[in-house]
Amino acid sequence: MTNIFLAYIIKPLVNHKSQLKSFSTVHTSKIINSFLEFPMGDAAKYDGSSQSKPQRKQKRAYILRKWTQIDVVRASAVGAVHLLCLVAPFNFKWEAFWFGAVLNLVTNLSITLSYHRNLTHRSFKLPKWLEYSFAYSALFAIQGHPIDWVSTHRFHHQFTDSDRDPHSPMEGFWFSHVLWIFDSDYIREKCGGRNNVMDLKQQWFYRFLRSTILLHIIAFWTLIYLWGGLPYLTWGVGVGGVIAYHATWLVNSACHTWGSQAWNTKDTSRNVWWLGLLTMGESWHNNHHAFEASARHGLEWYQVDITWYVIRLLQALGLATNVKLPTDAQKRKMAFSH
Repeated sequence: MTNIFLAYIIKPLVNHKSQLKSFSTVHTSKIINSFLEFPMGDAAKYDGSSQSKPQRKQKRAYILRKWTQIDVVRASAVGAVHLLCLVAPFNFKWEAFWFGAVLNLVTNLSITLSYHRNLTHRSFKLPKWLEYSFAYSALFAIQGHPIDWVSTHRFHHQFTDSDRDPHSPMEGFWFSHVLWIFDSDYIREKCGGRNNVMDLKQQWFYRFLRSTILLHIIAFWTLIYLWGGLPYLTWGVGVGGVIAYHATWLVNSACHTWGSQAWNTKDTSRNVWWLGLLTMGESWHNNHHAFEASARHGLEWYQVDITWYVIRLLQALGLATNVKLPTDAQKRKMAFSH
């Protein structure tokens, strides 16, 4: 199957036979370590960033380019999740449907609460046992390990809309939505090494997740299949995974293309009201770019922000501390002049 995949799918894309070498033992180990490491996120300037300068002088080719082995694996994994989603209607069971709904809610919320607001922006603090629990749960949204996700998102804020933005909307809607994920060389050229996440790299737990993510994903999928068969696998991993993917990706694409601006951020970030529920409050993106460290993105009472409601509950229970919100002075500074 691997030979058929390489011969008939990848070879025409690359157009250079010599660039598609067989998977040696060394390369295989590297791929396993990077499997499912999808840097899907959007503070910067936390603990330094790469000093490499942008190398590109023209727009990158999306398909007809050199595909690294890591790119192929990432595209294959995303494709597999979408394939499971497509066959889900043929394996429909109500219990599987509700399982997928709950799994999506838990894992997607873990991305927004843990990877994004807690780990990337340090918007609030949690006890380590709870911080690690949310981060572990987020693994099963199939968006990669915390070090990779957080690093990409911090780069996005540091270089928003510039040539070094990992998923710049200036490269086109579909590039900022998904295609950037499958071009690891492109990200390396723009951002260099992931040296802006030393706070995570210094913690054994996040290093452990980085090196063992594939094992956790395989074990989880296996348990789902043994428990509920194809219905649970297709609705839990397939449908739930696709919803989680595109909810995150739409923040990178749609929320830099459509919507309104409440704050003078001097970038393309937008508030998109119709994505508020699907993205757990992440689509109030102009609010977020204006006040990156804020634990609350839906700043108005009518701006639905499920992630904030959970953080507020954790705060009421004494579990979330040092919860950050924008001050009146900060709001005046970011307001449009009238």
